[in-house]
This record gives sequence, structure tokens and C-alpha cells, in this order.
Amino acid sequence: MSRHIAAAAIRGSHGIVAQAAEALENAIASKGEGFKIEWPDTAFYLPHIHGMTGMKIETLGQMREGLAYAKGMLTPIPAEHEYLPYLGETLDAGQATLFAEEILLACRFAMGLEPVVEKIDGNDFTYNGFITDTILRDLGIQLVDGTMPGFAVIIGKAPDDETAVEICRDLQQRNILTFLCGNVDGDSVTKQLLRKGVDLGWDARLVPLGPETYHALYAAHWACRGALTFGGKKGGDALSVLKYNKDRVFAFAMVMGPMNDLIWSTGAGAITYGFPAILDSVEPEIRPTGVCTYEHVVSQTDHKKLVDTCIETRGLKITITKVPVPVAYGPAFEGERIRKEDTIFEFGGQKTASFEWVTAKEMDQIEDGKIELVASAETLAKIDAAAPGTTLRLPLGLVIEVAGRKMHPDFEPVIERKLHDYINCAQGVWHMGQRDVNWIRISNQAFGEGFRIKHLGDIMYAMVKSKFPAIVDKVAVKLILDDDKVNEALAAAQKVYVERNQRVANMTDESVDVFYSCLLCQSFAPNHLCVISPERLGLCGAYNWLDARAAFEIDPTGPNQPVTKGETTDPVKGRWKGVDEYVWQGSHQTLDGFSAYSIMDAPMTSCGCFECIVALVPEANGFMIVNRGYAGMTPIGMKFSTLAGTVGGGTQTPGFGGIGKYFITSRKFLKADGGFKRIVWMPKSLKEALREDFIKRSEEEGVPGFIDMVCDESIAEDSDAMMEHLTKVNHPALSMESIL
Repeated sequence: MSRHIAAAAIRGSHGIVAQAAEALENAIASKGEGFKIEWPDTAFYLPHIHGMTGMKIETLGQMREGLAYAKGMLTPIPAEHEYLPYLGETLDAGQATLFAEEILLACRFAMGLEPVVEKIDGNDFTYNGFITDTILRDLGIQLVDGTMPGFAVIIGKAPDDETAVEICRDLQQRNILTFLCGNVDGDSVTKQLLRKGVDLGWDARLVPLGPETYHALYAAHWACRGALTFGGKKGGDALSVLKYNKDRVFAFAMVMGPMNDLIWSTGAGAITYGFPAILDSVEPEIRPTGVCTYEHVVSQTDHKKLVDTCIETRGLKITITKVPVPVAYGPAFEGERIRKEDTIFEFGGQKTASFEWVTAKEMDQIEDGKIELVASAETLAKIDAAAPGTTLRLPLGLVIEVAGRKMHPDFEPVIERKLHDYINCAQGVWHMGQRDVNWIRISNQAFGEGFRIKHLGDIMYAMVKSKFPAIVDKVAVKLILDDDKVNEALAAAQKVYVERNQRVANMTDESVDVFYSCLLCQSFAPNHLCVISPERLGLCGAYNWLDARAAFEIDPTGPNQPVTKGETTDPVKGRWKGVDEYVWQGSHQTLDGFSAYSIMDAPMTSCGCFECIVALVPEANGFMIVNRGYAGMTPIGMKFSTLAGTVGGGTQTPGFGGIGKYFITSRKFLKADGGFKRIVWMPKSLKEALREDFIKRSEEEGVPGFIDMVCDESIAEDSDAMMEHLTKVNHPALSMESIL
């Protein structure tokens, strides 16, 4: 153990605890001890303190207890002639620092100082600040399926702007979520990226938390809530929370620029989570393993090797598909937006005919790797003459022909749905929609870097071939660019779209003998599993029965496994002998089964990635549904974030359940509990998103106009007003048999 590091960490902890104490007393003097502290959109109070101690701090006055706990972890600052302290005191200093930083930031929030708004190059820039539970759950599926292998916290500044961009681009292309904080003499990586015109924010996976070192605490918040949300850990079980993060949350700190006491003490707090620190300066190292999986503190002064060193030290597993395009490529660019004035090529968007179609062919019908521009000499001349400053709008037929010994027509839409992601991963290329309502833009910047229309085909070939190796042996791509030929191919594609819709719509749970498991989220919630059927998709909304079947064909040993239904033991609740046996084994003998069509009797478990939560509303004899992203109050007096704490972590809680939003309009939706007509409240945005299918289901259930009977926040957010509305419209749930 380095005495230099330990002494600095202890000094830093004393300094930040004193700063937090002063901020707390100032806040109490200004607001009063009873002033309520509530981070936006979280059910976990002050999340780090709650996770470590179980304290439920809700007011400024209650923070004194948290501060006292932090002071109790402080040890004396070692004198220069002493060779102590050792690891224990250093880790305690790290935890004391995180406690103090959380109290300091909560006080700043109470005083209206968070999130920080700073003048940068003459413009107001607002840092992200606190990370909400909604964002945690939105990104949850990417964390559990490996799409996002981990996250980084960068503290400080790079030696120059170009190096800052190179490092962050490297992290983006590996889809590592990156938080930015801290500064060196007022400059920071955030400012360096802004000077170079780099997009920041969640879509870009580059999130500026704040300008100070203590803003790194927001990332620790996030990690702690991951254990509470997905792992089912309880506040106060500190060792379990910390071990969960060491084993399952692959994060690290990257410090650029000179070290100081607060950076060392904050880093010691990160190490308690199992998150190592990698520095670009020459400092003592802590190479022995123990608290972290591998090394704890590592120096790497070669900035070209810095990201690789971070990945190696934390033990991240990253698979990158090399795509032969002249622009940066990776999932971090999926959220990029391209403005009209920045566009050189545009396809679709109701301005021209455009579609995308994956179609299965026989093996001898495809020349593997062939990418063909189907266009007249006149169209090709227009393309060759394109130059930045004008926008060339063209029709586009993007036809991907695939062949394979295990390829099946049912897999066509599975591959097709991924095209959106594949195209958007190219920096400077934007895609929206699907099938015959797509919209593609190529930016001037991408064009300047050498990206051409043909590269869309290169992306399709590389990604489809690499992502579906078990079912796809050959891929060929046609890019059709003339109106007459696009319209001809579009007519053929639309006929197939209709046939697919009919095939999927006619599938029922009774029509198949096999369901599929999804164990992706067990990397975060060890005892949770989904069982996906034709009429009940995964609760994250990302996987349906066809997706799961394709995933099994692609990876027979992966997280999607066939589950033989076996004997039907309860057709109303949705119970099958084979499914219950699988659930018992798959949940590590914690669940003896669950009901696919009920939340009142042994409901299906949830990890935390659910799109929506269904909850019993006893006074209305029905259910409310609230979707992730709705931040308002609900009639049962709990917001989504609070409800999610009840539902997640792989537990069964009768009366509550997580679901994928399209299960709402399934004929099997809570069939055992009265089904569709029990819905009494849901946010207006969710009603609008499902409007067409919702109206169709209403007519099937014999309640036309039902969508207007269902209450939403524009009518009521409290129970009394909701009941008044339900009574006024004679909602069917009020006259149904009691659900209790």
C-alpha cells in the first residue's frame, strides 16, 4: 500500500467532510432543518448513503446523521515521519469522502446550485448533474446484454483538445458510457470537447456531470442504485452492494492531469466499489489485487494506450465489429442528429420513396459480398456532382438479400429491425423509421471524410454477416436509386410486409409447444428470468418470441433457450408444468413458477428494465399502468421511480408487475385478473403511443371509446379525481367482479 496515496486520501477526506459540514449548516440556516431534500426521479433518498447504511434521509436536518457517520470513518491525518496508514484507513477515507460529497451536492441542490450552469465560450452550458432512475432503467438493457460493456468517469483535462477528442472517440466506438467531471485550472475535458464541436449528452454517451471532482459522486450514485434496482440488494447491506458492483458493474476512473488530495480520496471511494483508477501522470501504483478484480491504481502516460490500459485493468470484455467505412463507427453515435442544413444526401422522410427489406434467398441465388448500386447514368452523374452546401434528395430501395442453411423467413423481420441500429452507428449518418417509412440522411461532415452512398451497403454486409453467423452464410446488398425501379421493388416488399403481419398476428400461445427464456438480465438480477411467448413479449420490450427463437438459432448456448410448455395446469392464469419446472431451475430454486397472465397470483418477476409497471388500484377495482419516462405522480401516490423499487430485483410482489408496453394490447393481457377492461389509468403519452392497437382491442372487447374512459394525468393524478372521472364515464371496471 502506498503511503503517499493513503496520506493524500485521508487528507482529502478531512477536507471534503469539513466542506460538507459548512455547506449543510449554511443550507439549514437558509432553508430550515425541515426542508425536504428530494433528488429528481429516484426512490432511493440520498442513494449512496442509503445503499451503505440504510438511512432514509429526506430533510436537511436528517443529513446531520449522515455527516456524523462520515466523520466516524475519518482517521487522523498521518504525520510526515509515520509510515502508516494502511488499506483499511484509506478505504474508510474513500467512503467518508463519498458520504460528504453526497451531502455537499444535496445541499447545493437545495440551494438551487445543481445542476451547474456555467458560461463556456460566452454561452450558458448546463451540466447533467444528478442521474435519474429513468435513465438508469433506460440503459439497463444495454448494460445487461453487453451492448454497453461498462462506464468510465474521466476527471480533469487532457494535455490538448485533440487528445481529449481521440480518447473520447475511442471510448465511444467501444460503446463505453463516459461521465465527465473535474477540471485543471478551470479547463476540463468537457470544455475541450465543446471547443472541438463534439456532441455531448446521453445520446452521444458523453455525459458532463459537473465541473468539479466531487461531481463524480453522481456516477457512484448510479452504480449504487444498480445494485438496489437490478440486484435486489437492500439499503444498508453495504458489503453486498459493493460486491455486486465489483462483480457486475464494469466501471473505472480515468484521471488526466495532476493529482490532488480530493481526487485521491474520491478515487479511494471508487476503489471500494471495485472500480480502479488509471492515471496519465507518474504516481505511485497499487498493483496487488484484492478489493478490485485486478490492479487498483495504474499509471499510463502514453495517451494512445490509455483506453486499452483502462479496459485491461477493469477486465472489460469488448467485441468490436470492424466496419469498412471512412467514419467512426459505434453504438455511441446512434443518438446523433443531423440538421437539414448539414445534409448532403437525403432519402425518404415522405420526400421521396424509400424502404428497406431483408429477404431470404437460396444459397445459389446470392453472390456473397456483392454490393450493387442500381441506378441510371443520369442518377449516378447527380450523385457524383453532389457537394456540401446543397442537399440531394433521392429515392432509395435498400434490399438486403440473405441466405443460409438455417435461415427461415420468420428471421427476416428480426434482421430487418436491426438495420436502424446498424446505420445509425456510423458517425454522420442518421436513420429513422423502418420498412417503407424510413428516412436516412448523410451529413456534409461524413461526406468530407469519404463516406459515400455505397458505404451503406458495406455497413449492412459487415453487420448482418457478423451479428447473425449461425443463420446467415451469404449477404448481398442492392441500393436502388431510380424512381421506377424503387417503386417496382417497393410493391414487392409491401406484399411481404402484409404477409409477415398476418403471420405474426395469427400466432397465439396455444399455437406453439415451445416458449423461450431470456436470461440476459441475470447478469444484473441473478434470480430473475423472463419466459417469452407469442402473446407476451419480454418485459424490456426489446425481445419477442420470434426474436428469442432467432437468438437461440444464432447462439444455441446463449440466454434465450427453448422452454417446453408441457402440460397446461391453469389455462386462465397461464401456468404450464414445463414452464414452472424451468422457472424453478432458472431462478436458482427461489421461485416455483409464475403466472403469465396474472399479477395477482405469482406474477412474472422483473429485473428493472421493464418498459411499464402495472399496479393494482383497489378503490377502482382495476389497474393503472405507468411507463418508464413518465415522471409525474400516479393515483396510488407513487411515481414510477418509487414503484420500480417495489417491482424490480427479481422478486414476486402480487398486485405489481413489470411488462413490455405492447403486452397491454395483447389478448392475454392479465387475462386471469379481468384483462384489458381493468385498465383505469395510464399516462397520456402511453395512450397515444398505443392508440391504434388500443382502439382495435377496445372494439374486440366490446367497449368502443374505451381509450377515453381510461383516465390519464390530464384528467387526474390523484385517486379522488380519478374515481370521479371513472364514475362519470361508467368505466366497466367499476361493475366487474371484485378483484380482491
